[in-house]
Amino acid sequence: MAKSLLQNVKRFIKLPWEITGPCADPEYKLAIPAATEYRLFCPATPPKVKPIVPASDPETVFDIKYYTRDQRRNRPPIRRTILTKADVDKSRKDKTFSVSDFPPVYLNTTIEEDLNAIGGGYQK
Repeated sequence: MAKSLLQNVKRFIKLPWEITGPCADPEYKLAIPAATEYRLFCPATPPKVKPIVPASDPETVFDIKYYTRDQRRNRPPIRRTILTKADVDKSRKDKTFSVSDFPPVYLNTTIEEDLNAIGGGYQK
């Protein structure tokens, strides 16, 4: 009798944070799991469940592996040229370019200034 009376009183008397706010909503679910919901099985001995492996075409499955998108691995190999003494002597003797191969100098004429211009060159 006392137990049922206590339950009826608990139903009408609410805690202060249950009167307003998100806890007052009738669909509110407490975030703390019950004892029966917490750790249903021991992590060392999970239940024997057969894994579900998706069967699909490999071309249509998105590849999430990192190394296939790693641009550092996609670089071409580094080319190294080993020069012998004969190659160096030959390149010194060969004349591979002349002065006419270079573009002409930008400023190749001198500018004469008229120092007697009226108003320093500006017209009035």
